[in-house]
Amino acid sequence: MTSFHSLRYYLSEHPSIVSFRWSHAQSWGSTWSFLFTAIAFYISAAVLLHVLLLILFRHRRPLPLGPLPAAHSLCMALISATIFAGTILSAAAEIRDTRWLWRRSRTTTFQWLLCFPLGTRPSGRVFFWSYIYYLSRFLHALRSFITIIRYRKLSFFKLFNHSILIFMSFLWLEFSQSFQVLAILLTTLVYSVVYGYRFWTAIGLPSACFPFVVNCQIVLLSCNLLCHFGVLLLHYIKGGCNGIGAWVFNSVLNGAILLLFLNFYVKMHLRKGKAGDRDGAAAAGDDNGFVTEKLDVKDKDT
Repeated sequence: MTSFHSLRYYLSEHPSIVSFRWSHAQSWGSTWSFLFTAIAFYISAAVLLHVLLLILFRHRRPLPLGPLPAAHSLCMALISATIFAGTILSAAAEIRDTRWLWRRSRTTTFQWLLCFPLGTRPSGRVFFWSYIYYLSRFLHALRSFITIIRYRKLSFFKLFNHSILIFMSFLWLEFSQSFQVLAILLTTLVYSVVYGYRFWTAIGLPSACFPFVVNCQIVLLSCNLLCHFGVLLLHYIKGGCNGIGAWVFNSVLNGAILLLFLNFYVKMHLRKGKAGDRDGAAAAGDDNGFVTEKLDVKDKDT
């Protein structure tokens, strides 16, 4: 019990978490100029690295990176699990401390998770973990460079999606967007499993006999889509949800990527039935913002 209390303190009751406030003057990476500069630098660096590798290496054989892919997967799995635990404990604490304010409007816990009241400010526990999630998107984007170095393949769609992920998580904080708590919980839960699986296969342990990663992403995108319908319903019933403009952009993105995944999922199974054990493509993506990349059916690209 003492360990649990210590964990809860450091993940939801620490003064730096409770007093967090998203501010352009105090939060690193919180300005629009930083956001666009960082995205431009990420895309430029990826393209430049790809061109340099094509010049230096004529062959297309994979370049060994040693333990780097496994280390990145393990790091992302641990960070995702930490954000998940911190967000769920912080959300519980926020609900405990502010439930008395909801009695007049008859707001339930689930309604609060889907629809922030109008006027919500980006401060407090859950927004601290939203900020950590935003910063983790930069670490997640490093996977593009690992793929470029190993296979000399550059996917502009992947670069675009990574950029959208960073952009969307910034908007969550900037406009106190509704639904972000559930989105972070769902995404980090799936990411901790997916990256844990990638670490498992990267160190040479056996992979699943089915496309594990793409199935996880289909489940995640489907849950996000259902929750988006809930936000839309509450927006009209409750008289408005905070940050609805950013939510609309998020909904369009998730809907488009879900259609892409479903289309690719069907084609993958059709190809698998015709080609037997040949390599196919599997999609790997991320939340509220996601990334698609080509993988082996056995998820060897870890």
